[in-house]
Amino acid sequence: MKIYTKKGDDGTTGLFGGSRVSKNDIRVECFGTLDEVNSTLGLLRVKLGNDHAWQPKLHKIQKDMMDMMSHLARPSDAKKINPNPMPTDGAQFCEEWIDELEGAMKTASDYFLLPGGNEVSALCHVVRTQMRRGERRLVSLMAVDTVDPAIPAYINRLSDLFFTLARAEMDQAGVAEEKWQLFLYKRFKKADEPAAPTEPTAE
Repeated sequence: MKIYTKKGDDGTTGLFGGSRVSKNDIRVECFGTLDEVNSTLGLLRVKLGNDHAWQPKLHKIQKDMMDMMSHLARPSDAKKINPNPMPTDGAQFCEEWIDELEGAMKTASDYFLLPGGNEVSALCHVVRTQMRRGERRLVSLMAVDTVDPAIPAYINRLSDLFFTLARAEMDQAGVAEEKWQLFLYKRFKKADEPAAPTEPTAE
């Protein structure tokens, strides 16, 4: 079977179930953006090396992304049933890994950071920002068709996870974080705290 079909030469593509839409349709924009994320994830895994401790969990995320994309490619009115599993445990999986990573780090996550640090950390930030773009496309899709709630919850949590992975990489490598400013809720909390008592000074 040849990889090319020529059916998309007119600017349309097929969805799960057989219908065809323009290649700039919001549904295609949505799962296409997540496909970009998955490709960057593949690059990150290559940079880490086969024996890195993150590999099994990143592999799971890549497979879950493929499953989610297949479900996003299926309009809710399609008669054909999608046999691929729905990763309903995705948000919880991310939360548990985030908690594990934060528990092992020397400093808390209190600041917006300048993306960078080293190559792996910077790649984690690229995944994070691509994931956020995919989330924005997903919200646009949700405005016109129903989406299983497990998908937006998972995508939302994944961007938090990759922020944490970026920090964990820097922490383990001993690279200092370049801080921008406190998270907004941290700034409000700090402003509400009573001023610390000062030591009396001799006059």
